Amino acid sequence: MQKKLYFGSNLKMYKNIQDTVTYLQDLVSYTKDISREEIELFIIPSYTTLESAAKGVDRDYVKIGAQNMCWEDEGQFTGEISPPMLKEMGIDLVMIGHSERRHVFGETDVEENKKVKAALNHGFTALLCIGETADEKNFGISAEILRMQLKIGFHDVPVSQTEKIWVAYEPVWSIGVNGTPASADYAEKMHKVIKETLLEIFGDAGKDIPVLYGGSVNPGNANELIVQPSIDGLFTGRSAWQADKFNTLIRDAKATYEEKAGN
Repeated sequence: MQKKLYFGSNLKMYKNIQDTVTYLQDLVSYTKDISREEIELFIIPSYTTLESAAKGVDRDYVKIGAQNMCWEDEGQFTGEISPPMLKEMGIDLVMIGHSERRHVFGETDVEENKKVKAALNHGFTALLCIGETADEKNFGISAEILRMQLKIGFHDVPVSQTEKIWVAYEPVWSIGVNGTPASADYAEKMHKVIKETLLEIFGDAGKDIPVLYGGSVNPGNANELIVQPSIDGLFTGRSAWQADKFNTLIRDAKATYEEKAGN
């Protein structure tokens, strides 16, 4: 049986409210004919656009996520957004531990663990982002870093909540304007480590957790990445920020995967 493929994008600090709503409506319109049994589509826009995004698009076709979340329900946390606040807007998922949150804003694995637990306890899908820096890769400790981020990030999370867990592998050196995409072989090798670690943490239930590759995904490497056995989807950056181009990337990747799976 062919697996469901996951396609999503984090819009970071780009696109105002109108741009975001138009983008989402266009994306749904372009991809509507693709069965959502076959693909899962999700977009993570900025905070100021979330309410309009959640209301302005058919959520049967695209899940809407938040880029970050506080682990406390309320309190003296100026500038933070709580799980109940996101719940009120009807958000589907929360991204936790994005490389920029870790490396620009100094978040730790322990903080990501608190956020994962809060997201799951409030019924959100928790998308945990993990990845090694260029230095860690050069020291040959990529696998150890990923295992540590997973083991701390999912510490004390019950097996019963695994159906709401997604993981995105985003090597820090491959993200952003100057990022270099990981080779398909390297990405597959790291995804294998992730899948093995999820089995260690959650037992058999770990097998069903989707693991997505993110890090300079583009039309030139998407097809090669999506056919790797341990890669369940593509978490695409700027190549997804125009709806028509993202639609093309999704269709090409899906067709390539199906052709390979059919052989």
